[in-house]
Amino acid sequence: MVTPKVAVLLAAYNGVSWLPEQVISILEQIEVEVEIFISVDSSQDGTEAWVSKIACENENVKPLPYGCEFGGAAINFYRLVREVDFTKFDYIALSDQDDIWFPDKLIRSIRVLDKKNYDAYSSNVIAFWPDGRKSLINKAQAQREMDYLFEAAGPGCTYVLTKSLAVGVKGFVLDNWSVVKGISLHDWLFYAYARSQGYRWFIDPEPTLFYRQHDSNQLGANIGFYAAFRRIHAIVSGDWILQVKTIAGLVSREEKSLVSLFGSFERIKLFKLAIASFRYRRRCRDQFFLSLAFVFLCFYKPKKLRSKAF
Repeated sequence: MVTPKVAVLLAAYNGVSWLPEQVISILEQIEVEVEIFISVDSSQDGTEAWVSKIACENENVKPLPYGCEFGGAAINFYRLVREVDFTKFDYIALSDQDDIWFPDKLIRSIRVLDKKNYDAYSSNVIAFWPDGRKSLINKAQAQREMDYLFEAAGPGCTYVLTKSLAVGVKGFVLDNWSVVKGISLHDWLFYAYARSQGYRWFIDPEPTLFYRQHDSNQLGANIGFYAAFRRIHAIVSGDWILQVKTIAGLVSREEKSLVSLFGSFERIKLFKLAIASFRYRRRCRDQFFLSLAFVFLCFYKPKKLRSKAF
């Protein structure tokens, strides 16, 4: 049996405290051949030097040229998708800089993809904190008709794509670069592209990695008061609506009718969205809060949108 070849796309920024554990857990994946492509957002903690050192010690670690400043993980991942050549690989996986992968993470993903004829895989994770706490993050609820317009398939660090889908994502990013670079959640965008184009996506209820939580997380596990506050702020500020509208517009098809509902900000149309929230999120709790968000928007148009053509 031919050993699967996997390209792992790793975005790094000020990650020297965690990269050693992360990279070792990738290099020690069983029953696969792995090459790690690392793109470093210009850092101040010696990340570039550490990546150069490990690349000299291990030919399966490939740093992209240094010196780029991205200001966020999403555009760093877009760079990886744009610049890494996928042709010699069977699968493409995404990686954060601070997690710990289970030894069979990749081969489990690949077996599911092959056995069930899926195009993409993601999974639950186990969040863990410096004080020893652990918590299962469950993203494996049943997929909804249009959930991909409002959420990702789970943490992007669990994503494994077939080469066919990865090549499609690359073309999509290249063709729409002027818009894509403004989307701050790459995992959401990749999921939206895949689902809207008819690719089959499997969300595994089994966790495949330890998902590190710390003060420098850009997003993290979305648990607790701060996570709730951040979501409320995204709605009130208009950032969330802009992301939904942009992603929906990019993946086109019938999603453009959804864009028009946002565009008018007519109360009756927003109420219709509130009533149909079960179509847009997988988890019941999230459906409820999405309904509340639509009702809120019936009575308040975020300042960021008041000067825009909505």
